[in-house]
Amino acid sequence: MARSIAQTPTPVAEPDTNADANADAKQERLYFLDWLRIAAFALLVFYHVGMYYVSWEFHIKSPLASTTLEPIMTLSSPWRMSLLFVVSGAATSLMLMRSKAPGFMRQRSRRLLWPLLLGVLLLIPPQSYFEVVQQYGYAGGFIDFLALYFTAYSGFCKANHCLILPTWNHLWFLPYLWLYTLLFWWLATRAPLALGRAVALLPGILRGPRLLYLPLLVLALERWFLWPRFGSTHALVDDLYNHSVYVLMFLFGAMTVRRPELFLRMTAMRWWALLVAVAGWAVIVTLSRWRDAALFSGLQPGVVYGLAWAGLQWCAIVAAIGFAQRHWNKDHAWRAPLTEAVFPVYLVHQTFILCGAMALLPLHWPVAVEGPALIVGTFVASMVVWALARRVDALRPWLGMPLR
Repeated sequence: MARSIAQTPTPVAEPDTNADANADAKQERLYFLDWLRIAAFALLVFYHVGMYYVSWEFHIKSPLASTTLEPIMTLSSPWRMSLLFVVSGAATSLMLMRSKAPGFMRQRSRRLLWPLLLGVLLLIPPQSYFEVVQQYGYAGGFIDFLALYFTAYSGFCKANHCLILPTWNHLWFLPYLWLYTLLFWWLATRAPLALGRAVALLPGILRGPRLLYLPLLVLALERWFLWPRFGSTHALVDDLYNHSVYVLMFLFGAMTVRRPELFLRMTAMRWWALLVAVAGWAVIVTLSRWRDAALFSGLQPGVVYGLAWAGLQWCAIVAAIGFAQRHWNKDHAWRAPLTEAVFPVYLVHQTFILCGAMALLPLHWPVAVEGPALIVGTFVASMVVWALARRVDALRPWLGMPLR
């Protein structure tokens, strides 16, 4: 995941009536996907700092938490992780096309699961400690808590819910990505003809306006029928709704990068996609504040909300890819180092956020001062970790970086 994906893709060897268009698309270098991933991971820092100040469930909460920032948070909440799975699917597909070695999954496992192990053992315990202190009234010290953490203590409970220890918190993305990578690797190595046919059919299925409304309807159906029953757990084994969304996003990215003309279609549809995404956001915010408003009296709020959520979820991704392909498809001296830095920053950022928030708590700063301080401090501390780790070969694989 930490490797650059700014490479020229090779479309699958299938008969194509749009050979000229594919030839032009083939010459495009996918720098914009690198920039999208950098932007998406940077957004996580802003989002997780925001989670400290809103009323939504989070590991710790500011005493000044309110609903003020929630409409702004909702702008990215439905699609930010889905976009990461699209980009990660594209990166995985490119790496698999480049590396035909049998050791592909072994390499990907090392790049994804070693950092996960580091996180569970070292990065997450401080987060869980501050959570039990603030949310569960734990009065013991950190060392005493570690004994409970590593022995899977299950006594931190409230409202019929018990905290699971050890845990992976924000690092849930890694086992999900590993699982989807395994699935795509199996398809590419065990059923290449079936995968090739699916890739060849995709541009025809998503032609014209269908690029917007077909995936939107699929996501709406998942929101209507799976979300009420399964919700979101990030626990891997009982998270059917999230799997139904994220595996499709991952496979879409993995297949689209092999038919890059689809990126050009997203560029052409970017303004329409942006319009639908903004409309979906407006409906979500309206329904969240006035669920019984007369405007929606003749409709089922859940149906409207699910459709609006799917509209924002999918069309924001199309708009992001379209605008990025149009304006960010170029190299820069910062791209390569930032591409390497995003994974280590992702690994450590939430620990710095929670530790920083607890350190600043006694100062009673207003949100307008404390929030930006947390954001800047988290970026600086995370980049320092990356700058140090990249120079030590023994640390690089544990932070998702290849050996030099």
